Amino acid sequence: MFEPIPICLAMPDLPLLLVSLPAGFPSPAQDDMEEPINLADWLVEHPAASYIMRVDGYSMTGAGITDGDLIIVSRAKKPVAGHIVVAMVHGDRTLKRLKRRDGRFWLVPEADGFPDIIVDEYVEIWGVVVGLARKYG
Repeated sequence: MFEPIPICLAMPDLPLLLVSLPAGFPSPAQDDMEEPINLADWLVEHPAASYIMRVDGYSMTGAGITDGDLIIVSRAKKPVAGHIVVAMVHGDRTLKRLKRRDGRFWLVPEADGFPDIIVDEYVEIWGVVVGLARKYG
């Protein structure tokens, strides 16, 4: 499905515009207040335990994750109900939301046409999604 890529890249510092950017109504322009930001440092809290994975499929479109997106996955973060996780199910990786129902954990897709998966002895929660990158255009 997707192969993990270790995070060992040093992204160049990019300028960060320190102003709020309204996504609703336009607001007056402000002076540029820039400082550099390293996106790898900003996105990745535990580099030695983090991976970048490319998403293959559409089962998480309701969570805003779609085919071709890059996700940052942490193996250092403890998975809890509500997290989006990468799990190994019978040896195959899948991306789902971890939910708790009736005292059991489930891997739940966020798109129609995909089944819920009960977390049992054949399922290992491999990591927690902590970031998403998508290139437009």
